[in-house]
Amino acid sequence: MAEYFHSVTLDEDKCKGCINCIKRCPTEAIRVRDGKAHIISERCIDCGECIRVCPHHAKKARYDDMEMMSNFRYKIALPPPALYGQFNRLEDIDILLTGLKQLGFDKIFEVAKAAELVSDATRKIMETRAEKDGPIISSACPAIIRLIRVRFPELANNIINLEAPMEIAAMLAKKEAVEETGLDISEIGAFFISPCPAKVTAVKYPIGRDKSNVDGVFAIKDIYPRLLEKMNKIQEPEALSESGIIGVSWGGIGGEASALLNDQYLSADGIENVMKILEELEDERLNELDFLELNACFGGCVGGVLNVENPFVAKARLSKLRKHLPVSCNRLEGNTVPEEFNWNVSDKAKSVFKLSDDMNEAFELMKKIGEIEKCFPGLDCGSCGAPTCRALAEDIIFNRAAENDCVFLMKEQVRHVAETLQSLGKI
Repeated sequence: MAEYFHSVTLDEDKCKGCINCIKRCPTEAIRVRDGKAHIISERCIDCGECIRVCPHHAKKARYDDMEMMSNFRYKIALPPPALYGQFNRLEDIDILLTGLKQLGFDKIFEVAKAAELVSDATRKIMETRAEKDGPIISSACPAIIRLIRVRFPELANNIINLEAPMEIAAMLAKKEAVEETGLDISEIGAFFISPCPAKVTAVKYPIGRDKSNVDGVFAIKDIYPRLLEKMNKIQEPEALSESGIIGVSWGGIGGEASALLNDQYLSADGIENVMKILEELEDERLNELDFLELNACFGGCVGGVLNVENPFVAKARLSKLRKHLPVSCNRLEGNTVPEEFNWNVSDKAKSVFKLSDDMNEAFELMKKIGEIEKCFPGLDCGSCGAPTCRALAEDIIFNRAAENDCVFLMKEQVRHVAETLQSLGKI
């Protein structure tokens, strides 16, 4: 496995060197140098915010092609609840799931089904968690996990030790397929249909495990037109859906938290809003809460950049769709959480904002950065190619930029040279 895999990539031919992306990146992972954007790999969390805001479509997401299904004898589709909100006038989930089977999948396992099991597991964990430990943070959004890992590493212990529904769905689906077919597990492929690039990265470069249970990731926007064509021709759908209101609600913000049957929770969406919440949690100002549901995309998973529908419309469709569903169709047996649901989180925290492992050296670097920052106007305009004046100062310290990259400082230097030449009678 490569040291870093990122779904979010840059098309330099389309990049115009504007600064929209550097101003919106939550981890300051982008710089504009020599007229082109550059992504700092170790800082990127694949949230897709740069894809959303780039007016030139220079940022794009990598994901798998459906042709890779041919590598497996038995193919499993893992549709997320966000997919259900993409289709107008969808009144029966079975029509969508039957359409997926007609696309070439042998088995459908709803991620919403696994989400209901995760909700049940979360309730069990919260019953035994001490209040002094502070609120639990959901592990469902991989962009949030990576944000905490690189920018708020001291909060890593607050993340619940549960695998995300996508991973659990793939694991359970493969177990069922082995029992049903007798095939070796290596012959069975599980494919997630993703609303966002962060989940692509979670599969290709997982945290806390050597290999994902998911074998491939397709984009909702690629699946959508093919699936819509199949759905329009279905007269008698198969009875395939095995999820209820709780599972389907995970597709939008608030769905996961409301499933806990506990009013001491907070739901936040949008990367900027989430960062404010994490800052408050870092300052121990949210200790009265039990649970935090945080989503990088506005609206939750329905807001991912690999969807096709407006997130507000998609969320409204989910609300309408779930009206006739049972509350929940899936619960864990017994009073304990299955061991295979646990997430190995030993590698969860890995800050890239640390200046040095040596405390004295770190303080000295901070002092130098502060001194350099004072030379700049403090406008955080981004014209230098860095998101803030402090970020430019850090880049200078680590030889990634120069002081005259600041247009205001360069202008002052040019003015000073001109005045000097004038005083010498040269101009």
